[in-house]
Amino acid sequence: MNSLTGVILGAAEAPMIGTMVVLVVVGIIGLVGLLLIVKFARLWLQAYFSRADVRLSELIGMWLRKVDARTIVISKITAIQAGLTLTTKDLESHYLAGGRVPNVVRALVAANRANIDLSLKTATAIDLAGRDILEAVQTSVNPKVIDCPDPEKSRGTIDAVAQDGIQLKAKARVTVRANIERLIGGATQETIIARVGEGIVTTIGSAITYKSVLENPDDISKSVLSKGLDAGTAYEILSIDIADVDVGQNVGAQLQAAQAEADMRRAKAEAEKRRAMAVAREQEMRALVVENESKVPLAMAEAFKKGNLGVMDYYRMKNIMADTSMRDSIAGPKKKE
Repeated sequence: MNSLTGVILGAAEAPMIGTMVVLVVVGIIGLVGLLLIVKFARLWLQAYFSRADVRLSELIGMWLRKVDARTIVISKITAIQAGLTLTTKDLESHYLAGGRVPNVVRALVAANRANIDLSLKTATAIDLAGRDILEAVQTSVNPKVIDCPDPEKSRGTIDAVAQDGIQLKAKARVTVRANIERLIGGATQETIIARVGEGIVTTIGSAITYKSVLENPDDISKSVLSKGLDAGTAYEILSIDIADVDVGQNVGAQLQAAQAEADMRRAKAEAEKRRAMAVAREQEMRALVVENESKVPLAMAEAFKKGNLGVMDYYRMKNIMADTSMRDSIAGPKKKE
């Protein structure tokens, strides 16, 4: 009887336990939902009263996808207040791609105020390419000045030599404006500096005399500007101004002096070569004379033996040799005491 009663009581308690489990789960879900609502309530209210149209479910989805919801909401509010139409999905996708959402939104706002044609697709592409889209828009509105050469990476002047051999040291300032259309894949300002420097060197090098460059430095600007140096770059060159031109060294005279020194050394080497050959030839001739003199006694002995030379002939020859030696000593220069 007791066993039957226990079974009946257990069967009656089972629905109650199930109901309690369901209530606990519902309570936990409700608590989590309440916490999420409390967490994002401020952002949602801020977006709601700003007419940014950001739903609470979207905020929770950003939290699950580890997206900074505050960055997305503030950026969208900025865009809406500026009159731009941007969706939450566009901003979130750019954030997930590693882009700088606030930077892109501020660039779009600045472009819209300056009547610059800049779409969200172009702006996000430029940002993902590593370029500062906001700086590019600001540069297109307010052109910037680039020092040529870059004082932080070079000695501070562009050195070139005119045709008369005089060195000139020039400094230039290049005013550029960003070209939004060529910002993707376009060369940076380092290319602009290099091309302008090359143009200045070419222009000075083609001048007949350095005086003409000093008299008309604006000719350098006109010549360099006419070459279209901004082709393929992310900038448009507005002007090139020669800030300073100084006279350097007389490179032509230095080269001529160096050439003369080289010619003199070569001439000395040739003269030394000829002297050495003459000394060697003299030694060779002396050796030949000594060799032939050593043959004279043998020849005389042979002549005595064969009777071709007599004693009186020998003494007569010795007298002639002594007389010749005396005449040579008399005719020669006097020795210094």
